[in-house]
Amino acid sequence: MNTFLLKLSFCTAIIFAVSCESPVKKENDSIRFHTMLDNYWQELLKLQPLDATQFGDNSLNDEFVNTCTQAYRNDVRHFKLRYQDSLKKMNPDNLNEEDVMSYNVLKYDVEIQLEKTRYDTWKIPFTPIGDASNTVSANIVLAMGQYGSGESSQPFKTVNDYDNWLLRVHGYTIWCDSAIQNFRQGMASNYLLPKALVIKMIDICNGLISKEDTSSLFYGPVKNLPTTFSNAERTRIINAYKDVIKNELNPSHTKLAAFLKDEYLPKARTTAGVGDLPDGLNYYKLCVKEWTTTDKTLDEIYTTGLNEVKRIRKEMEDTKNSTGFKGDLNSFFHFMKTDKQFMPFKKPSEVLDSFQHIYDIIKPSLTTYFVLFPKSRFEIRQTEAFRAASASIEYLQGTPDGSRPGVFYIPLLDATTFNITSGMESTFLHEAIPGHQYQSSLQMEDTLLPTFRRFKWYGAYGEGWALYCESLGKELGLYKNPYQHMGALGDEMHRAIRLVVDIGIHSKGMTREEAIAYMMQNEPVEEQGAVAETERYMGMPGQALSYKIGALK
Repeated sequence: MNTFLLKLSFCTAIIFAVSCESPVKKENDSIRFHTMLDNYWQELLKLQPLDATQFGDNSLNDEFVNTCTQAYRNDVRHFKLRYQDSLKKMNPDNLNEEDVMSYNVLKYDVEIQLEKTRYDTWKIPFTPIGDASNTVSANIVLAMGQYGSGESSQPFKTVNDYDNWLLRVHGYTIWCDSAIQNFRQGMASNYLLPKALVIKMIDICNGLISKEDTSSLFYGPVKNLPTTFSNAERTRIINAYKDVIKNELNPSHTKLAAFLKDEYLPKARTTAGVGDLPDGLNYYKLCVKEWTTTDKTLDEIYTTGLNEVKRIRKEMEDTKNSTGFKGDLNSFFHFMKTDKQFMPFKKPSEVLDSFQHIYDIIKPSLTTYFVLFPKSRFEIRQTEAFRAASASIEYLQGTPDGSRPGVFYIPLLDATTFNITSGMESTFLHEAIPGHQYQSSLQMEDTLLPTFRRFKWYGAYGEGWALYCESLGKELGLYKNPYQHMGALGDEMHRAIRLVVDIGIHSKGMTREEAIAYMMQNEPVEEQGAVAETERYMGMPGQALSYKIGALK
């Protein structure tokens, strides 16, 4: 064989070998990558067992991890560092398009969470703000109340389920003591919550204390013991629950409430924003990046908010004029908020029925605009009394196996004051269908995605989609009444105002009172609602930005 043919044969062999090896290599890298993703998710759930229960993974229902310890914080940091290192060793060029997306998502998550460990947020172990669309860790006390009521994520079907809860409570009461110690370290270093939030937290803790064991929220599962349990099992469970309420839960909540009232509240800060905490402005910038998934500056978002407020206010003026109302926009807001014709309800069931009627109206049109529908069931419920005062209308995601439906919650302290011009129709489109119920359920049910992406929540995407859904009202048969249209505009204005108020509170020195006043000047909201919303922004910095930023995208 001459030299040319020898070289040609050699090159052909190399090309053949590479062409055969490349798909195998990509396949092997993909298998290795997916194994890593599965391991990441399982390890993450072990660090966050309450979230595992919420996601429908019942293997950790008896566990409660003490998130207040230095050991836990070290575990979280090492966990994130380990997977950051694993990603660095993985070449995304050897992955397919979908896997590259998962690679980038995980890389982003790990980097954000590692950055957050630089800050002393552990000195504020919980706030009064709970958002059921996110992980429960924002307010562990409220979450435990929900779980223990028997009306939420924690299952109470078998004897083992009832025993699991007792074990979880033991861990929780230890956490309560640790939380107090963390709060005290925050007091020593001036890393403190605003007074207004502390007052709410005291009320939450007191609301979980019962004079009689059988009247406790945590006795709820016992009132619904399955008839299949033997008499011996029933007696043991009843006694065990009475004991844990009397000797663990009541004392822990009493101690926590007393500490917050007597020690913490007098030292709590009078300012509203996290920018006033040590290194707080940098922490807030990270919160903004996390919730918006952008690199937009604070001033850029603030300016967008001012422009959106101006635009929507003009549309509100036009809508007001179409009704023939004589007076300025703020007078129209007052009319909508106070006129009795807009508050027709006598009892909570009537409010719930009205939301069901909205669903009935849009059902025929949904098949026109959508071709893919979730399998997950859906329910409309009144928010539990113990958390209604601090809750807003919200959606709680169901489970992939359908054992728990997606729930649209409405807090009703007084049904006679519930106003139909408060954006009932737009709120249903956002929180329920086709908003959160469609997006989160379809994401959760997509078994082609790696598990961590099926359950991962991004505010800018989830809330952005839900706010966008509010704009579909006319196509779905709603907003035929100018007052309902004004309610929808009020909801859109509410999200535009958030860009101004959230940035203002946390980075521009805006006070709680100034934020409340700004809201009431630009949208039809009662003072009670403006107070609740403002305090929500104070307790969950950056979250409120995700709606409008996502919807604009």
